Amino acid sequence: MAGNVWEWTVDWYTDSPAEGACCAEDSYDPAQPQFRIPRKVIKGGSFLCADSYCLRYRPAARRPQQVDTGMSHIGFRCVKR
Repeated sequence: MAGNVWEWTVDWYTDSPAEGACCAEDSYDPAQPQFRIPRKVIKGGSFLCADSYCLRYRPAARRPQQVDTGMSHIGFRCVKR
């Protein structure tokens, strides 16, 4: 599915996936401490990625995204259990 849209996950973002893929607490951007908006992990890449500027164009790519942000290149996948 890489190349469609970045996909939301239920995991809170940490700088290293090894720190805890599913943290019990919110993740905030340390570069902008004045904004206390929690960040979740988005994975995959989107149709906006190109080889020339997007090094994360792969299924395992992960990045933080503020939970109050909606964009045309971020979506979710339904899972039937």
